[in-house]
Amino acid sequence: MANKRNTKRNIRYACGEIAAECIFAQETFAQDNIQKWDDIIIRLALLQQDAIKRISVDFDKLPKDFENRRLYNKSRRSYFKAMNNALKDFMHNEMEKIIADMNALVPKAKKAE
Repeated sequence: MANKRNTKRNIRYACGEIAAECIFAQETFAQDNIQKWDDIIIRLALLQQDAIKRISVDFDKLPKDFENRRLYNKSRRSYFKAMNNALKDFMHNEMEKIIADMNALVPKAKKAE
């Protein structure tokens, strides 16, 4: 992670943009599926909350637990890299599910003959 603050800001931005798209689609297409669109927006809010909670982790070891500072730094970097990769995978998988649900609610365009 480059910076926890920027990562949290990016998560909030992405979830907010997708929620805005849901609101637009809800007003445009869905007179009968309003509850389903609301459920997607709630899932986005919960996803945002969970992802931000996953960012706020600390390395649970101290430098004195290692032989030298270099090993501590190496272990700390690998820990945060693994946490970052887990967060990316989590966000990617959850966003794919949400996008698939959004696409299922949008009416299909009729083919022009």
